[in-house]
Amino acid sequence: MTPTVSPQQLVAAAQTARKRAYAPYSNYAVGAAVLTDNGDIILGCNVENASYGGTICAERVALTAAIAQGKRDLRAIAVVTVDGASPCGFCRQVMIELGAEMDVYISDEGSNFRSTTARALLPDAFGG
Repeated sequence: MTPTVSPQQLVAAAQTARKRAYAPYSNYAVGAAVLTDNGDIILGCNVENASYGGTICAERVALTAAIAQGKRDLRAIAVVTVDGASPCGFCRQVMIELGAEMDVYISDEGSNFRSTTARALLPDAFGG
């Protein structure tokens, strides 16, 4: 039986991840939490670099960590920023690649969040 994780629990996990962000240049901390099909939650936070191209977004940290752990069936991702900003285009494309139908919960620092899907965020995504 697959454990049930609520959207609120996933957003709370992303809020925890946000506290771990390394963002000395932008001071814009982002946290993400990916939910796998077996109920595992994998965290990610943004990690900036003085060479801006070396920066990696929280969403991609969490998604690639899931893949590195052998998780292929991703059900949802929560993203938390100070102002509830939507994922960047690069992250949207990675979400499509790894789970076009996954739920996406976007939240600010509070308990409010909106729900969408990866496909809805990037309807004309590039395909392989």
